[in-house]
Amino acid sequence: MNLETLKTLNAERRARRAVALVTALDGGAQRLVRADAVDKDPLGAEIAARFRSGRSGTVETDTGPAFLTVHVPPPRLVAIGAVHISQALAPMARLAGFDMMVVDPRTAFATPERFPDVRLIAEWPEDVAGEIAFDRYTALAALTHDPKIDDWPIAQALDAGCFYVGALGSRKTHGKRRERLLEAGVSEAAFSSIHAPIGLDVGAQSPAEIAVAVLAEIVAALRQDPEAEKR
Repeated sequence: MNLETLKTLNAERRARRAVALVTALDGGAQRLVRADAVDKDPLGAEIAARFRSGRSGTVETDTGPAFLTVHVPPPRLVAIGAVHISQALAPMARLAGFDMMVVDPRTAFATPERFPDVRLIAEWPEDVAGEIAFDRYTALAALTHDPKIDDWPIAQALDAGCFYVGALGSRKTHGKRRERLLEAGVSEAAFSSIHAPIGLDVGAQSPAEIAVAVLAEIVAALRQDPEAEKR
């Protein structure tokens, strides 16, 4: 790998952007494909699929076999609300490979005793925007049921293009959320991408069951092709 290619690869990784190194197995020629250029690449569909799976491997091309070395950021999960669902979600998310963070300004809930081994920030989300750092490999689960805490991170996650944005609450609650967020400048298209009520519809009742439903929906959003259902 030449120095310029290595520099670009490292820069993309530091910025938490997906990138693929395509190496021709016949001759060793290499090129990088960044996430923002996938649609224009002859191997675009294959690379996009591997960005979703996170798996490297050999592919056949018009000029012979090539090896795709895929670099994707580790997925992150930001839970807004140090609630019972978050407590159940934390160990499951860790086992599934997510770097989880819990943000809640309510210090009575956001305590190390309730969230051992979890990055816990007992601040208003807007006051720690730099630490949250939403990006395309981050999922947001808004769980407080309090618009004063939930609305700002929801809007920011939509603007950042997070792969998943989910919010707790009934359809009536979500309707009121729509009014507030559209008034705050969120587009109708962006709002419609919110998963609400949050989690797969599995009839969940307990906080642990809801956490399972939420994590399953997050994994589906991360791994599945969003265009598949439209075909």
